[in-house]
Formats: sequence, C-alpha cells, structure tokens
Amino acid sequence: MMSWLAALCLLLLQTGALGFEIRGESLTHQVITERAILNTTVQVCRDLAKAEGKDFTFPPQPFTAESVAVACEASKSSRSFQQSIRSIQKMNKRVDLRHAFDISYHFDDEAFAGGRDIITSGLSAIKASNQQENFEAAREKLGEILHPLQDFYSHSNWVELENKLPNSNLIRSGTSIGNIADESRETCRNCDGEDCRNNILEDILRENILTSGYFSILFSSKQKGKCSHGGKFDRTRKTEPTGGINKDNVNSNHGHLHTKAANMAIAATSQLLEDIRGAAGDRPFLQMMGLSKGSSKALCFAIDTTGSMSDDIAAVRNVTSSIINSKVGTEDEPSVYILVPFNDPDFGPLMRTTDPQLFKNAINSLTATGGGDLEEMSLSGLQLALTGSPPNSEIFVFTDAPAKDTHLRSTVLALIEQKKTVVNFMITSILSRRRRQIDNDQQQKLTRMVASDVQLYRDLAQASGGQAIEVTKSELPEVTSIITESSSSSLVTLLQAARNPGKAENFTFTVDVTIRNLTIYITGTAVTFTLVSPSGNMTGSSITASQSVGNFQTLQLKTQAGLWEIRMASTNPYTLKVVGQSGIDFLFDFLEVSQGPFGGFDVIDNRPRAGVNGSLMVTVTGSDSATVTEVTLVESLGSGEVNGSVEAQGGRDFLVHFDRIPSQEFVVLIKGQNSNGSSKASSVLFQRQSPTSIRASTLTVTADDSNNVLVPGTPLSVPFSVMTSGAGGTFNIQANNDQGFASSFPSSLILETGGSANSTVNLTAPLNTASGTDVTLTIEAEAPGGTDTNYIVLRFTVLETVTDFTQPVCQLLSLQSNCSNNCSSSMWELSVQVTDGAEGTGVDRVSLRQGNGALNTSLAAGSENGTLVSYRASCCSPDVELLVVDRVGNVGSCSYSVRETTTNSPQTTAITNTTITNTTTTTPQSTTAVTSSSTRAFQPFLFCLSIVILGLSLPPEMEMH
Repeated sequence: MMSWLAALCLLLLQTGALGFEIRGESLTHQVITERAILNTTVQVCRDLAKAEGKDFTFPPQPFTAESVAVACEASKSSRSFQQSIRSIQKMNKRVDLRHAFDISYHFDDEAFAGGRDIITSGLSAIKASNQQENFEAAREKLGEILHPLQDFYSHSNWVELENKLPNSNLIRSGTSIGNIADESRETCRNCDGEDCRNNILEDILRENILTSGYFSILFSSKQKGKCSHGGKFDRTRKTEPTGGINKDNVNSNHGHLHTKAANMAIAATSQLLEDIRGAAGDRPFLQMMGLSKGSSKALCFAIDTTGSMSDDIAAVRNVTSSIINSKVGTEDEPSVYILVPFNDPDFGPLMRTTDPQLFKNAINSLTATGGGDLEEMSLSGLQLALTGSPPNSEIFVFTDAPAKDTHLRSTVLALIEQKKTVVNFMITSILSRRRRQIDNDQQQKLTRMVASDVQLYRDLAQASGGQAIEVTKSELPEVTSIITESSSSSLVTLLQAARNPGKAENFTFTVDVTIRNLTIYITGTAVTFTLVSPSGNMTGSSITASQSVGNFQTLQLKTQAGLWEIRMASTNPYTLKVVGQSGIDFLFDFLEVSQGPFGGFDVIDNRPRAGVNGSLMVTVTGSDSATVTEVTLVESLGSGEVNGSVEAQGGRDFLVHFDRIPSQEFVVLIKGQNSNGSSKASSVLFQRQSPTSIRASTLTVTADDSNNVLVPGTPLSVPFSVMTSGAGGTFNIQANNDQGFASSFPSSLILETGGSANSTVNLTAPLNTASGTDVTLTIEAEAPGGTDTNYIVLRFTVLETVTDFTQPVCQLLSLQSNCSNNCSSSMWELSVQVTDGAEGTGVDRVSLRQGNGALNTSLAAGSENGTLVSYRASCCSPDVELLVVDRVGNVGSCSYSVRETTTNSPQTTAITNTTITNTTTTTPQSTTAVTSSSTRAFQPFLFCLSIVILGLSLPPEMEMH
C-alpha cells in the first residue's frame, strides 16, 4: 500500500498540477516566477474546492493565467490575475536594473547572510501588508525578494552539492543556511569551456561546503582561490581560478545544470509562496494575486460628508444597496469595496473590505454634518482612494463643493496615470450649498471661483476617461445607474474623445461579436449628433434606451457587429465614450532602453519622453487566438495620431515601436483580429482603447527606493534626481504622501539646459503607525512656467522591527476515540494547546488545513501566548492538520491521525512539544495509533513538489506495504 505522501506525489504528477519539464531552452526569472505562481494558485484553489466539498478540475498544461482563473471559478478576474503576475515579474526584473552591483541581491561573492536578510525582511513586510489588505505593496515586495531567492540556485553550488530540496532556511531568520566556505578557503580551480563542468574543488563538494561565484563588471580581482560567476560581463572570470560556476542559462559555464537550478528555483519560489499563503489565508492569498470569485473591479466611493450632502449620501446608500443585492454571489460581484469620506479639514480613513454587508453598514453609518467655508478636501480624499484601490479601478467622487486642496491637482493626475484608473465626479448644486448672507460682489467672486473649480473636476475626469456629471440633488438618483453599469465585469472601452471647444467631427469605432451591452456616454450641454450603425441605419433605430439628465446622456445601443459612426455636430464642449462588455482587452506598459549594465528594456512607471522614439509592450487578455495588427497613439483632445510598428513576441505579447511620442496628451488605441474558428476567413476585427490619457514629458524623475520600509518614528531619506532634455532654469518640486506623514523636501531645484540635479525627500511615519500601513509618496517636478511636469510614485510599507522568527508549536493534551469498523457511527476528539514561545508575539489564528470536523479555540487560562484548541470529527475523517499563525506571520502546522493498526508491542507513551506516539494493544485485537508532528507548514507538499520537479524517486522509507 502506498503511503499518503507517495499517493499525493502521484496525484500531483498525474494531474500535472506541479509537473514541468523544459529541455533545450533557458528559463528566465519571469518564467520561473509565473510557473511557481500558477502552480501554487492551482493548489490553493484545489484545496478551497475540497474544503467546500466541490470537485476541482485541473486546467490543461501548460498553465496560463486565464486557464487557472477558470479552474478557480474566477474567470472574470483573469485580467487582474495576469496584471498581478506582470507586476511581480516587473519588480523581479528590476532588481537587475536597480541593484546590479549589490552582491547580496544576487548571492554573489558568498554574500549569503546579506541575501537571506533581504528575503526574510521582505517576507515580514509582505505579511504585514497582507494583514492590512495592502496587496499592491505586497506584490511589489514579493517580486523584489524573489530575485535573490531564485539567484541562489544559479549563483551558488547548492545544485552541485546534489541537494534534492530547496534551502528552506533562506526564508527563515536565525537558522543555518549551510556550511559556508571560510573567507580564506579556496573553492575552485582554473577552467575553460567544457572543462568548467568540474571546476569546483573536490573537498568543497565532499565536505558539503557552500560557496558562490564572485562577480564584478568593473574589476578583475577577487579573493584568492575563489570561484567566479563567469560569463561575458564578469571581469573576475579571467583571474585565477579562471572560468565560472553560474547556471543562468544553458550556455553558462555550468549550463548543463541550468534546468536543475531553474526547477529548484521554481520549487523554492513555491515554498515561499506557500509560507505567504499560510500567513495570509487562502482567500487573502488569492486577493493578493488579483483573483476573486466575482468581478475583478472594485466598487470605490469618495464622499463629501459635510452638512448639505445628506441627499447625496442617501442616493449613494440606495445605489450601494442595489448593487450589493443584485450582484453578490454573481460573476459581477465587486472584488473589493472601498470608501473614503472627506470634508474639511479631515479626510479618510480609507475603509476597504471584501464583505458587502460591512460596506453597506459603513455607507449607512455616514452622516452629513458640519461645514463652514465653501471648499472641501476633495482631492485629498481622491488621492487616498487612488492609492488604496487596485490598478484599473473606477472611482466615484460625490461632492457639491469646490476643492480646497487644489495644490494636489498634479499629484492626482500622476496617480490617475500611474494606476490607469477612471474617476467619475458626481457634482450637485455647488452654488446652493451653505447659503449665507453675502453681498452681490461676493456672489460674483464666488461664481467666478466655482466655474474654475468645476473645470478642475472636468479636467481630472477627462484625463482619467471618466465623466464629470453635473446635476441637481433631486436628479442625482437618476444618474447613479452609471455606477451599476461600470461595476459590471469585463467592461472595455472602444472609443473615447474630448473636444473643448467642441467642433463638428466624425468618429468611427468597430464592434466585434464578443461585445455585449453596447453603450455611449456623452457629457456636455446642447450636444447634437447623428449615429450610423453598420447596416446604415440612422440614430433612432439603433438606440434601445436613452437617458438625459443634467449634462449627461446615456445611449443603450443594439449590439451589431461592424463599423459604427457617430457624427458630432456640436460646437459646445463635450466628451464622448463608447463602452461594452467583452472578455477581450489589453494591458500595456511603455518601455525604455535600460540604463543598467545588461541592456534590454525597463518599464516606465511615469511619463514617457516627449518628441522622441519610444516602445510599448501590449498584452492581449481574454483570448488565446487574438493578434494585434495596429497600435496607434491618438491625441485625446484632437485628431493627431502616431502609428506604431508591431512585432509579435510570442504568446499574447506584442512589442510596438514608435518613431515619435506625441507631445500632446494621448490614448492608446489597438486593433486586431480574433479567430472565430479554424480558418482566417472566420477571423473578426476588434478595437480597444485605453480610457486613461497619457502625457509625455521632457523631464525625467528617478528615485532610489531600495530601502522601501519605514520604521515608525525613524526618518527615512529618499534620494531623487530630476533631469531635463530641454531648457534649464528653476524647477518647482512637490512631494506629497497619501497618509499625511511629516515630510521635508526642497521647494525647487536649479537645472542647466539638458542637465540634472539631485536632492532628497525625508519622510517620517508617526510612532503609533500600525505595521503593514502602506504610504504612497509622489515626487513631482515642474518646469519653469508650468509648461511641463513629470513625477515618480513610490510605495513604502511601515514595519515595526520584527524580533519573533519562531513558529508556533502544539502540545497534545488529550485524545479520545471510540473508532470501530463502522466509522460512521463513531467519533474522535482531541485537545491541543498551541503556544508561540516565551518571546513570541502570540497566536493570531488557528484554522483547519485538513479535516472536516468541528474546530473550537479559546484563550488558555493564565497564558498570553497560549490557545486551547478542541477538535471533534467522525472516525470516517481520521486525519486533521491544524494551521497555526502568530501575529507576525510565522506559520506552523500540527498533524494528527487516528487509524486502526495491529501490533504486539506493549503500551508506550512519549510526550513532547513536537511529537506524540501512543500505541495500546491487547493481542490480537486492533488498537488505535495516534501520531502528531509540528513542522514547517506544507513541508510534505513541498517535498512532493521537489520530487516531481527534479525527477526523483520516492525513498524506500516513504513507501508502506
């Protein structure tokens, strides 16, 4: 009979859940990262389905973000899942660009302690961020620490030492990484070419000594007798002992071991992901990865709560209740609910939850009180909503007042661009609020000020691809339907344009067969137009429903595939937006040639350079057969456009080159073909457009965020630089953070023509700031006269110093059973005390990893760190595994089993904190055996993972006959 571990290994191998085999090609950090994420996510979804009593169907190999999302019953969030993977991959790759010469980030020069410190401190930050549901910060830090973790297996001799499992102590502080070579100990001999297969000294291998290659791109010297990294960039490879030991690709000095090293790195990445999963819980882990059962969209409100807003808040309550009641449990249920109140002088705190009832309660508890002067902190509230919401969200701002914090205009614009988020303003009766006795002169001044403030909201909405809807308070309930429509899953933009002043212009857009719920939004007053369908029908016959309230019109269209045309005839300012629902969409990032030593491209996180050539990476989502044929940069406020040349990169990625990036703000428009069958004749054309406008700049702002952890009460200096490719002068500097933390920075920098300047921002989190708090810092530079701006957005995690690195442990107090051959009529139960040690932070959570019995926990009497756990189950369910997490995310597990055995052994009892064996017998009757172990969480799973990855056989002792 095969053991449970062997059976599990066989199951995983047969299903392909953990199987991967690459021959004759090199695996990159990006591939390693994606495969581990997909493998781990499949396992999480399988376990969740099992816990819920559901069948789980493994997706076909090779896994993709889309197939895994479908298997996880989260198909509507496949785009956000893919985007999360891209974000993690981007931060992983960026280590080579930003930390190319930091040996600890690559485990070069035998820097094992420094590399492990980067991984473990980053892991603490990830767990703290997940506790606060700051998943974007967790993803960024995850990508950063995965790079050194994966490099360990390529740059060290771990594989050459014939280790069969990943080095689990790389993710645990206070443990031994291995028997590291002394500084003076020689580790390699001279080698060249094929001879380098055996250049590590025999005594190093025989004595199991851990070493790694020395690397330098500048100098050829190294410690006497030490191994080199090797490769064309490494100058030390020519210093004796010559050659190298890296396994970065199949052509490396130890390239014959590349596949083993890469697969070991996949196993190690999966191990780290399992540790994060254990600390967070399965559902939060999936949220971190951008997966949810319903829509990937967030429902996000920023609401003015001053005295005159009671009617507006009532309208928000009604629409919130309607959305929650109609969409909870469906594929259109929002993945997260976010609320940010604001007034004057306060804004926030941000409330974020996945529980629709909690969100409904929060909305219901809002009260409209107070108010004095006219303006409110609307942009501060919006800034907090932007930084706290997932990328590609849609935010609704409700207000009847101008912004008091207009200095945040450029910060909000920067965040809109960086997050690619749509912002809609619901503006009601500005001039009627807080009526007071003012003379005619004051009223005229007020009117002129209000007009400019309304334009601010219009500008922000237009830049984001949203609407600035201006209605009376009594009309507001009529336009809240846009919230219901926009919160639907798979909403895509087909066309968007804004004209101020308006002009007669014809717009065309292609509707493909995947589009549903085709809708046109128009804002503006007295806007006239003619709509022509693909069949030539004019306006009336193509519209199934229409609504006109205030300055906002909505047209529901008959969804007919083909080329549509809308002929705008108005000279008044207007915005036009055409949306629909479809699974096919796209992601994009602007790229620049890397300034690092290894070349390639780096993702641009701010504005691309204006007036010069540039590149764009486009990724199609929602279809395996879709190809991109055209990519155009279209001016948002005009008809100018720049066409790019498209190069397929394999899979769904397309690299686009432009000979010029427009100086005017623009959107990205893609066109392509989606195969609707086996022949080219069945392909259909589609088009999609980015809703958010992009601005290019002649300024470049960069910053060093290598230290992206804030210790409460300790100032952090963030170095930054500003460079211009245009004229020099005095450049204004702003640095704003969304938490209102104390900061200092220069108000200006002087740059020469084509020059640069450096400075720092000092940022301090208050002493009482909770660990895991996420703070977003936006540093902006403005050219003389305000003619040009650029920015950089940095994210920091507040983290109190972690001193608890020990896992919680279990002690079995009692176990009782009356199990018999008829398991359905008998029960067993156990009592366990879980503790976190004298120096521990205390047990935070105990949950079932395996088992379907009843679990109860209570605080142990007289113990701050002790938790009593009782478990009762049917004898038909004889196994249980408890997952125990302490308050800083250390994970432990305790496994118990009640099974019938037959033995002639006398009764023995041995009890410790980690192992219990109790066997009782009277020959020849059957007896009950109880076993327990407190181990690193999921270690058997990882053992199997390594066996499958590395092609090993189960050792004989793991087989039971």
